[in-house]
Amino acid sequence: MSIYSCNYDTSSPRSCNFPSLRFYGLMAGILRRAGSLARSRPYTGEDWIHSSEEVGKALEAAGGQIHIEGVEHVSGLDSPCVFVANHMSTLETFLLPSIIQPIRDVTFVVKGSLLKYPCLGPVLKSRDPLVVGRTNPREDLSVVLDGGSRHLASGRSVIIFPQGTRSHTVDPGSFSSLGTKLARKAKVPVVPIALKTDAWGTGKLIKDIGWIHPELPVHIKFGEPVSIEGNGKAEHEKILAYIQYWHEQWVQEARTKGVSR
Repeated sequence: MSIYSCNYDTSSPRSCNFPSLRFYGLMAGILRRAGSLARSRPYTGEDWIHSSEEVGKALEAAGGQIHIEGVEHVSGLDSPCVFVANHMSTLETFLLPSIIQPIRDVTFVVKGSLLKYPCLGPVLKSRDPLVVGRTNPREDLSVVLDGGSRHLASGRSVIIFPQGTRSHTVDPGSFSSLGTKLARKAKVPVVPIALKTDAWGTGKLIKDIGWIHPELPVHIKFGEPVSIEGNGKAEHEKILAYIQYWHEQWVQEARTKGVSR
């Protein structure tokens, strides 16, 4: 297992009687500090890494465990890339910067609504994200392909969640080939990321505020870079197969241990 310099503790879970209360109490402080900083001065890559690491440590303080593998596939690249990942919870948006940004400058494709959040909005804006509205597919495609190509040409990598919305499954029908299209246009590789982040649950009233389940380990696994050739269909299927395989492995492992939901 390859653990990068964020140094999350994977040895043993900590005991916490009220994990959701503990986690969101810490998150409130993290968001308040990050938002205040982003409003008062330029919010740098180092600031982003620090805030992201704080989120990971907050989850650990609530009893969670974070397992990160395959970071050598990121550090071994000699070019920017498109990161393509399944989208399971809010956690990956907060956690991935602490893993990727220390190695390679990166930004996200995000929903425009996220920029309206009081503290998170200024932080995301500072990273010059690719903002999509999800109401006009043609316009969103243009934003990602044109804006993404601009970022990649400047050396900044891009993280895309092709499922669009958060899901506890990896449904091939909802997994678009947008990341592959961007990589093909920009002539850069795709690095697949398989995620299992349902330790941060989805809320019924507010999707971003769900129960915290520290008994469910967080898994983040980077795959080998995939070069796009031809129309990219075969590569898209390979990326999807990688993400599906590891997601299913972790689901089965959780069931075996009796900690699945």
